[in-house]
Amino acid sequence: MLEVLQDTLIDGVKILPFLFLTYLLMEYIEHKTSNKAKERIKKSGKFGPFFGSLLGVVPQCGFSVSATNLYAARVITLGTLISVYLSTSDEMIPVMISESFPVQDILKILAIKFAIGMIAGFIIDFVLRLRHKNQEEEKIEDICEHDHCHCEKGILKSAIHHTLHIFVFILLITFALNTIIFLIGEENIAGFLTNQPILGPIIASLIGLIPNCASSVIITELYVGGVVNAGTLIAGLLVNAGVGLAVLFRTNKGIKQNLLIIAILYIIGVVSGILLQGIGLNI
Repeated sequence: MLEVLQDTLIDGVKILPFLFLTYLLMEYIEHKTSNKAKERIKKSGKFGPFFGSLLGVVPQCGFSVSATNLYAARVITLGTLISVYLSTSDEMIPVMISESFPVQDILKILAIKFAIGMIAGFIIDFVLRLRHKNQEEEKIEDICEHDHCHCEKGILKSAIHHTLHIFVFILLITFALNTIIFLIGEENIAGFLTNQPILGPIIASLIGLIPNCASSVIITELYVGGVVNAGTLIAGLLVNAGVGLAVLFRTNKGIKQNLLIIAILYIIGVVSGILLQGIGLNI
């Protein structure tokens, strides 16, 4: 349990800078820009899925948290959020590098995740624009009202308030999840994925939904060890978004909408994994 607590603190500290910078940006937008400028920022999200997918492949699990907060404030679109979630690499790159995995193969995996994330994001935003869903978006200041912060105290104090509030929440969730994984055992999780050609992507995507960087480590280590195939690896990594999903339920209003986002992620992950298996992807 001491190791679980240590891993929890390490995961939390790695995310802390991303949280602070995100809230600092949001507070700056709220305090310093006019309504017209805010609308311009929101409309610039038309190309968001491309940049979201590009930033998501960076080996860290903090950007998904930042993207979640920005989506809750409706600074970015749903398509951009999904693209970040799908392309997020978490701990995949460090694990593969430590196992001397070929660099060109790592780049292939990142390219696949980037492409799927970008395409899915553009499609989602296109569909939402057709259905005029974006008319129901909230404003950045709603986040202040939701968290009962004192925005009048200034940008820095408000950003620190939000950061600490969410940071404590992340620590509690991460500790609970790390404890569950510790009790179940990584070897037992590996057993569910062994020799499962069709069930592999289904189960891997379920594991990937665990809002914790550890899930991407488990899936990657199973692939490097030859336990699962490339399709199963991609399925699990597409769905995994670090602790972003946990923060989603804390910052974004509407449980039904959050569940729909999870369903979209899961379906994309499973379908992509099965299709990649079908075409015989071999990395």
